[in-house]
Amino acid sequence: MSFQLVGLDAEPFATLFSLTEEALRQHGAVRRIAETQPGYPCRISLEDAAVGDELLLLPFTHQPALSPYRASGPIYVRRGVTQKIGAVGEVPCYVTDRLISVRSYDPAHMMIDAAVCEGAMVAEQIAAFFNDPRADYLHLHNAKRGCFSCRVNRA
Repeated sequence: MSFQLVGLDAEPFATLFSLTEEALRQHGAVRRIAETQPGYPCRISLEDAAVGDELLLLPFTHQPALSPYRASGPIYVRRGVTQKIGAVGEVPCYVTDRLISVRSYDPAHMMIDAAVCEGAMVAEQIAAFFNDPRADYLHLHNAKRGCFSCRVNRA
């Protein structure tokens, strides 16, 4: 089964980088400078930030649909990057280097299955979930901290 990992659109976050620390706090956000690599996974570029990169850590509604699975959580976004839409079948090291929770949703945004696997096994898990005709899209989460990683669409 063909699939594509999709990063977040950069536009909604761009103006936040010019805010003061106090104004960021009003959004529930904080500014961070990457101190290690890996360690600061950017949800826009689907890459780990390089040491010295500026990021924002902020709450994000990754499951905005009106369903029992509506959810939000913390994410990192990096300044000056563009949205990554992966090549068909590509799973970047941003994913393969982590323990990942894979969650499958139907068109009504109801979770129909979930699994936790090593990142190196994510492509196989994605294919297995998309073998179910009810599966409309998937979400990947970093299993250790539970943070949203990216959306996976059928390609």
